[in-house]
Amino acid sequence: MAHKRQKLLYLAKLFKEKTDEEHTVGVNDMIEYLARQGIHAERKAIYEDLELLREIGMDIVHVKTKTHNYYLGQRDFELPELTLLIDVVQASPFLTAKKSMTLIRKLTRLASEAQAGRLRRQVYVLNRVRTQNEQLYYNIDGIHEALNENKCIQFRYFDWTANGKRSYRHGGKYYTECPAALCVDRNYYLITYRQEEQKFIHFRADRISALRVIEQERPDLPEDFDPASYVRNIFDMHSGDTQRVTLRLERRLLNAAMDRFGREAAYLENPDGTVNVTAEVEVSPTFLSWVLCFGSAASILSPDSAREDLQKLARDALAQYE
Repeated sequence: MAHKRQKLLYLAKLFKEKTDEEHTVGVNDMIEYLARQGIHAERKAIYEDLELLREIGMDIVHVKTKTHNYYLGQRDFELPELTLLIDVVQASPFLTAKKSMTLIRKLTRLASEAQAGRLRRQVYVLNRVRTQNEQLYYNIDGIHEALNENKCIQFRYFDWTANGKRSYRHGGKYYTECPAALCVDRNYYLITYRQEEQKFIHFRADRISALRVIEQERPDLPEDFDPASYVRNIFDMHSGDTQRVTLRLERRLLNAAMDRFGREAAYLENPDGTVNVTAEVEVSPTFLSWVLCFGSAASILSPDSAREDLQKLARDALAQYE
């Protein structure tokens, strides 16, 4: 009986690892494979085993040519899906290089060995700035646990120093915070709610250390709290006054504006080929620098206070080079 159970497991392993649409196996191949595992199998029993594998949900496809061959058809992830996931992992700045390669190796194991070889050949490590905090993955897990159980958390929060060391805020004392949401905008951000102050605070998740879930219950969040709107309004996590801003952009910048403001913003094409964009944003140095990077192709039309802030930012930057 033990051999019979093992036989099914080994056959399932054979189909997952060795077969795909371009790489099939016949009954003789299965018998020889099982023999290498020390398991004797009869041809008739193999056909029965194939039916059992189908019954438990494996898509064993029969290909009839001169011989009868088989392969695993539908998988949990198709090859294009795995390719997409690997691309996302490679492009993620909040993953360390080490973690990226670990995840990619795990993803390739979801394909056949032949397909995995093709996936590995396309893998490259992007030369981009990546997080240096391996603790990030445990932080995310702890934050999700707190969110699911409506609990608060404690952690230490740090800034990087010029020599690559950690400088802990508040003298290294623990923060006690109540998670409201966990959001991704090129980096992971923890959004917490401070009931006594009636306000939300955000932290970079990769600069959190020693996170632990505590028994303190999280207070009820304001009914109008929308995590997506919060992230969009704080505009790359730099504080500023929320204002309704209208920009004039050359039409070639329309894609960049869509990426920044989404389709919720108001877009108006002008007769001269420019586009006016009106959106709610926090007028922060990050937002102003984004406008400034387009030079004369982008300008703030209103409000006047935002125009003045941009002028001051440009003057201060220019003064560094005069």
